[in-house]
Order: sequence, then C-alpha cells, then structure tokens
Amino acid sequence: MKKQKILQLAKGFRGRAKNCFRIAINRVEKALQYQYRDRKVKKREARKLWIQQINAATRQHGIIYSQFMHTLAKDNIKLDRKTLSDLAINEPHSFKALVDRVKFMRGNGID
Repeated sequence: MKKQKILQLAKGFRGRAKNCFRIAINRVEKALQYQYRDRKVKKREARKLWIQQINAATRQHGIIYSQFMHTLAKDNIKLDRKTLSDLAINEPHSFKALVDRVKFMRGNGID
C-alpha cells in the first residue's frame, strides 16, 4: 500500500525516480518539500506583482507608490493591494479618482 502510494506520487518523474521505489521515496519527499515551500512563495510573488503594477500606475499620474499607500492609509481608505492592482489595470478612471484624492489630501497638508 505504501509502495503504491509513493509510486503514484512519483508518476511523471523522469528516469528511475518514477519506477524504482528506493529512489522514488527521496524524490517524492523532496517534491513535497518544494510543494510546501512554493505555496508560500506563490503568495509572496503575487504581492510583489501587485505592488509593481500599482507603482507603475501611480507613477503615470505623478506620485510614487509609498506616498500613495501612506496617504490612502491616513485617509482611511481600506483597499488591499490586489484590489488596487485590479483597479489600475481594468478601471483606470476609478484608479485615477483615487490618485486625485491622494493628491488632494497631500496638497492640503492633511498627510
């Protein structure tokens, strides 16, 4: 039973790692470690991408990312980075309204 489970998990591996139980054990264990690690990395990479997209969109309107996010927080606008990134890409007019709000707040010294 254990042997079948390991070989089933090793399906798709190259060389003897898919057939030979002794080698498959090590490769499957390592694959499960990568799988666990990369579930965390996936979230990190997505957040990095959202930040880059927001930064690019804000710079088009003449403000930098850190100032934009700081002023949003001060103004109690609770939008996460995923939503802001989606707005920047799919709703540029709505995003521009947010940027204008931030510029207004910064211009009036409310920051």
